[in-house]
Amino acid sequence: MDDALVRAGRALRLVVLITLALLFLIPFYLLVRNGLSSERDITSPQWTFFPAELRWGNVRELFDDPSVPFARSLLNSALIAVATTLGTLLIASLAGYGLARIPYRHANKVFYGVLGTLLVPAAVTFVPSFVLVSSLGWISTLRGLIIPTLFSAFACFVFRQYFLGFPRELEDAAQVDGLGYWRTYWLVVVPNARPVFAAVGTIVFLGAWNSFLWPLVIGQDQSAWTVQVALSSFTTSQVIRLHELFVAAVVSILPLLLVFLCFQRWIVAGVERSGID
Repeated sequence: MDDALVRAGRALRLVVLITLALLFLIPFYLLVRNGLSSERDITSPQWTFFPAELRWGNVRELFDDPSVPFARSLLNSALIAVATTLGTLLIASLAGYGLARIPYRHANKVFYGVLGTLLVPAAVTFVPSFVLVSSLGWISTLRGLIIPTLFSAFACFVFRQYFLGFPRELEDAAQVDGLGYWRTYWLVVVPNARPVFAAVGTIVFLGAWNSFLWPLVIGQDQSAWTVQVALSSFTTSQVIRLHELFVAAVVSILPLLLVFLCFQRWIVAGVERSGID
């Protein structure tokens, strides 16, 4: 009887997991299905699982569209996301390590000040940031898109909490060998903190890749468009190109999947060690 209940419970969990997985995959199926369809198939009231003819030429049409430099937008998003991720990891990890390990009587006050910035809505600092970037002549430049977004109070908080629990024995051994704070950070702390770097880096990368409002305002020239801005240009008051929009969405998701597949082991370990919810 007990074995039957255990098997029934396992079967029920399996059914629930499969159902949830299918529900999760429905949006991706719709993206692929509509991305390989014609406008008529997308808007047709007669729904089919896949159109009779898959239009693989939609991908070529996307990159050949003269009104939307999608290849350039992909490159811009990649450069911005990678630079923002590396810069944020460097700045936030240094700040977190300094607040966690370097003796300073006002360290807690500085930390609380950093946390206080999380309470300030982004809309409050948006206009002053734009005025500053504009006065520096950084409109439609990668500098204007990257530099104002490099510091993350959330990343600083995560690194500080992680370094507070970092084994002091490793740092003590480094100091016995004559290493200062800087070399201890580079040679001891960073190599042993790869999981939390991967977890925080993935969150920052996703945020930078999916950012829309700041790139929309700063990247006023087409040469400075990001993927999200390019996606918005397929649906305007003058024209709606649904098939290009869907296939562009599929292409824009692929880098995120690649990042996750490459770092998933470290991401899970980093979440477990840092306590990210």
